Amino acid sequence: MTVTAARPDLLSRITADAKHSPSAWSTFDVLWVLYDRVLRVSPATVEAPDRDRFLMSKGHGPAAYYAVLAAKGFIPQKWLDDVAGAASRLGHHPDRVLIPGVEVGTGSLGHGLGLAVGTALGLRAQGYLQARTFVLLGDAELDEGSNHEAIAYAAAAGVDVTAIVIDNQSSTHGWPGGIATRFHGWRAAHVNGRDHEALEAALNRRDRGPYVVVAAVEKKGS
Repeated sequence: MTVTAARPDLLSRITADAKHSPSAWSTFDVLWVLYDRVLRVSPATVEAPDRDRFLMSKGHGPAAYYAVLAAKGFIPQKWLDDVAGAASRLGHHPDRVLIPGVEVGTGSLGHGLGLAVGTALGLRAQGYLQARTFVLLGDAELDEGSNHEAIAYAAAAGVDVTAIVIDNQSSTHGWPGGIATRFHGWRAAHVNGRDHEALEAALNRRDRGPYVVVAAVEKKGS
């Protein structure tokens, strides 16, 4: 089952953000599975210290993110009628101050993975060992050098973080050997980014430590 079949009403909302709508289309199924089947967080627990954390490093095209947050009750659905409007809380990049459920403000690509590694380290230091940290990245975003520093540190420190990389062949360089080869010292899984059952199985892992899920989708944009 894909979200196209499950929630066509939500898909129609994505086109409200014309600036980065291809990016939104590429991420929608992953976001839906995360919030519908994986993340231990709800509108009632957005401040709970032991909640799961989700960081959207792929901050371009957040219309899909907004649609899922609205469907799950984090924000009013009427907010979707004015994405990126002058008076809207829903800008071209997600803002943690304005939008309930958003953990960090993103959009400047290349920073989310480092933030996720730091988040997971903070949770470990505070003793919240059941709280999981997830971060969504784009394949082209891996060109940023800061990601490689975060990857190396997470492997060396055994940080419990799950990175999901949308593979829609947007990187100008390509990745000889595949995206997972960039994540030295991480466990890896490859899934169809439109297959909800495969995504759920990959994301609900039981082992700890750094882990990357490469979610392949058709090429429609960055």
